[in-house]
Amino acid sequence: MAVLEDLTEVAEYLREIFNEEEDMECQQIYFNAEDAMHFLPQQPVDILIVDIGLPRASGIDAIQFLHKYCPGMQFCMFTVYEDDDKIFNSLQAGAKGYILKGAEVDKILTAVRELHGGGSPMSPSIARRVLDQFQKMQVSRTHVVLPLSPREQEILQHLAKGLLYKEIGELLSITYGTVKQHIHKIYDKLQVSNRTEAINRLKG
Repeated sequence: MAVLEDLTEVAEYLREIFNEEEDMECQQIYFNAEDAMHFLPQQPVDILIVDIGLPRASGIDAIQFLHKYCPGMQFCMFTVYEDDDKIFNSLQAGAKGYILKGAEVDKILTAVRELHGGGSPMSPSIARRVLDQFQKMQVSRTHVVLPLSPREQEILQHLAKGLLYKEIGELLSITYGTVKQHIHKIYDKLQVSNRTEAINRLKG
């Protein structure tokens, strides 16, 4: 395990509580992102505890870099920031956990163990923000592009409205037989065998 934190007292505090545990060992401390990005690819660790607000490059910058060059490493933010941009930028960069400074020792240790075990530990207020944002997102259905000609798509749209072959022919000024030929081609292209299956493909 390693810590990326610019405040010496915080970094030493984390190293101390980790090294007191039988199943943990903090091997390295970095006080800026540049050192972490330089040395960690050469001596990677399982888990990196990351502060966001660093002197030059941010903790998020460090994660983006290390996520690429240390694919086996897991990242947990340890920060004072609770704003949505910092949270989601961290998660997008590759962080799997987000713990606020001020968390009790047992919460920090539990978070590290949870992260190591494949979980995504978050302080309760952070988890609530993530859920709130997720619930606000509108999931738009993917527009289905069908392998049909404009005429075939038009006929399929009329089928979906419940029109009969004869009615479609009259509407488009084509014969019943032509409508039937188009529909057979539609079925072949969509690899379906009936009207219902074809309409379901249209709906995606």
